[in-house]
Formats: sequence, structure tokens, C-alpha cells
Amino acid sequence: MNLYPYYLFFGVGINLLTSCAVGPDFVKPTAVPSKTYTAKIKKQFGGRDLKLKYVPTNWWTSFHSSALNEMMQQGKKHNYSLTIMQENLAQAREMVKVAKGQLWPQGTLDAGIGRQKYGAASFGPIDTSIPAFTYYQIGPSANYILDVFGGTRRTIEKQQAIADYQQQELNATYLTVTGNIAEAFLEIAELNSQLTATQEIILDDKKNVRLVRKAFDLGATTQTQVLSAQSQLTKDETLLPPLYQRIKVAQSKLSILLGIPPAHFKIDTFRLKDITLPKELPLSLPSKLVHKRPDILAAESILHAASADIGIATAQLYPNITISATAMQEALIPFNGSSNAWSLIGNLTTPIFNGGALHAQRRASIHAYQSAYANYQQIVLNAFGEVHDVLYALLHDEEEVMLQKKAVNTAKNSLKLARVSFNEGNVGVLEILNAERDYAQARLGYVRAQAQRYQDTVKLYIALGG
Repeated sequence: MNLYPYYLFFGVGINLLTSCAVGPDFVKPTAVPSKTYTAKIKKQFGGRDLKLKYVPTNWWTSFHSSALNEMMQQGKKHNYSLTIMQENLAQAREMVKVAKGQLWPQGTLDAGIGRQKYGAASFGPIDTSIPAFTYYQIGPSANYILDVFGGTRRTIEKQQAIADYQQQELNATYLTVTGNIAEAFLEIAELNSQLTATQEIILDDKKNVRLVRKAFDLGATTQTQVLSAQSQLTKDETLLPPLYQRIKVAQSKLSILLGIPPAHFKIDTFRLKDITLPKELPLSLPSKLVHKRPDILAAESILHAASADIGIATAQLYPNITISATAMQEALIPFNGSSNAWSLIGNLTTPIFNGGALHAQRRASIHAYQSAYANYQQIVLNAFGEVHDVLYALLHDEEEVMLQKKAVNTAKNSLKLARVSFNEGNVGVLEILNAERDYAQARLGYVRAQAQRYQDTVKLYIALGG
């Protein structure tokens, strides 16, 4: 009866039942304690209510823009950065399977055929001549490493942590890509709004030129004032080419994020007024944020892998036990039962002297773990800081928008009064030009303040983990 398979699987069973994994078992880290992001939490930031809730995965729908929604769908399907991270994740998951394969016997089937001829002197003084013959070899063999001290299982644990890290890297890339698409979209909306405002300013400049020329024809002003009005018109017209250039650059950036060559990218004209600012802003507690943001979870996975490395290094200090088994037929005629042969061999290798290298490796793994732990805490602090900063940015954005709007209304009224006074002969063209310049700066400042408010809203969604 052939007993070697039973011995082999008996050894596997004993190994699974009695082995232990040396080294520390991973414990999720405790983040830096913090109950709030700001010194004094407010119910409103930037004129909008804060609600304690998770950020939805499709957070961009809060802006109620069908164009933005369509671009997000395009980017999720065709962005190459996402494809790269998806393939990296698939690779990491396959490596987990590779590591798990080491828990089982490694079996092979060996087969060979040869032709051999012994020389007459091969048997010493005996004058024997053996004719050439053909021989056959065939049979399975298996090699099994008993994972008594858990080195293999710690390796599996490490590979799984690496796979978890790649998953969070994919999530982080997804968050970055969607955030960049939203920011590029809003940048184009801002530039289009600036372009519209500038074109309206130029129309006002042309009105001023006509007004001053009419006064000149009536002898109420001088040629110098006409030239001053014309100079202001030309100066404002020079603002158009840089805006057109910036719009093209922003569109190119957006097209690349969507996986479309810039030359083939077509987009409708949209402005900030076409995008709705969310009335409510989500906010998760710091204790929830550490389980939401992908960069924090990625740092936790790195820490887990470092913990497993300590176990791997510790297992190398202990004996390594292997079992090898073979079953072979070696005969001149294949498949002859009388030619069966088998072997079952146990082998133990234990480190005795290596110049302290193995202990140094374990200490190095411990230091790597401590470094990963500090890195985790730093990333958590950075995350809290990002949320803190963007909350106050939103608060100040609201104040700036209100002040800029007030400045626009004031400058607009001032310009109207200046034109009336000019028609009545109470002021010169210089007063009109100054009022016009103040009005133009206020309008463009108002557009920029609105755009910054939109951008900071996107940053809040990103800072909260998307």
C-alpha cells in the first residue's frame, strides 16, 4: 500500500492545527484625539448649514449641473489614472493568492527518457559488455514547508495589507480625479463669467467714448479727454486675449482628465450662474473621518504591512521544517509495477550563526513599524488641518462675496452719478473713467469671489473623503 500521500496530508493537517504565528498581531491605531475641527464649531459656514453626515460618493450632484454630472461619468470611465490604479489593485490581489499558495504542498510531475551506453571498463576487470538501452522515469513529487511559526501566514497578511493599500490608493485617485474635474469645470465657468463681465465692461467703455465724443463735438470737452476715454477702452480690450488663452488651457486640462484629446474636445459655454451652490454642507466627526479618507486608510494599511514584516522577521529566527515526498517509476519498460519507488523525507534547518543579521532585521522591522505609525498620525493631523482650513475659508468666502457685491452696487451707482454729472457739465471725463475703472474692478472681483466660494466647497467635499 502506498502510504506517502497519507503521511504528507497528515503533516499538513498537523501543521494547520498546531502552528502559531509569531510576532505582533495588528491592532488598528488610535488617531490623535480631537472632537472638532475648529476651536468653536459653528452651525453655519459661509451662510450654509452644516449637517453631520457622510459625504455622498457622487458629491458633485449637489451642484445640480447636468454638464458636470456628464463629465464625471466620462472621467470615471476613461481617465487613465484610474485605469492604472485599477490594474495595480488587480495585481496586488493576485499576489495575495500567490502568497496563500505557499500554505499548500508544491507538487510537480517529473518525467524523463534517456538513452545510455556503458563502456566495457565501467565494471572494472570484469569483461562485460552491456548493449545500449533506453530508460524511462516518471512520477510526482511534492515539497511542503511546515508553517510552524507563521512566517508564511505573516507574508499573506502583508500581501493582503498591500492589496488594501492599493484599494485605498484607487479610492484616493478616484477622489483626486473627480475633484480635479470639478475644479477644472468651475475654473472654466469662472473664466467664462470673467469673459462676459469684461465684454460688458468694454461695451460700457464704448458708451463712454461715444459720450465724450458727443461732448467734444459740442465743444464741452477737449481732445485729450476723448483720447483718455479711447485709451481706457483699448486697455480693457487687452484683457480679452489672456482670458481666451486661459479658457483654452482650462478646457485642455479638463479634456485630459476625461480621457479625450484636446483637439477633439467640445464643450458648451457655461458660467457660474449656471451652477447651484449647495445649500447644506456635509460634515463628519473626526472619529468618522479616519475611517473615510482614503489617504488615512492607506496609511493604516502601510502600518499593517509593517506589523506583518515584524512577524516575518521573527519567524526567520526559528527553525524551518520541510517535508519532501516523491513517487517514481524508473524502468526500461514504462508502467511496470515492479519499478515503483517512493521516498518521504523530513528536513529541519535552524539558524545558528549569521553575525546578528536576523536580529538586526527584526529590529529594523520594528523601527519601520514605528515610522509607519508616526506617518499615520501625521496624515491624520494633516487631514484635520485641511478640514479646519477649508471650513474657515468658506466662512471668509461668504464675507468676501457679500463685500464684493456691495462694492459692485456702490461702484455702479457711482458710475451712474458720474455720467449724469458729466452731462450736466459738473465733472470731467476723468471722473467717469475713474468710476468706470472702479466698477470694472468690482465686477471682476465679485466673479473671482464667487468662484473661490465654489472651489472651496469642492475642497470641503474632498477633505472629508468624498
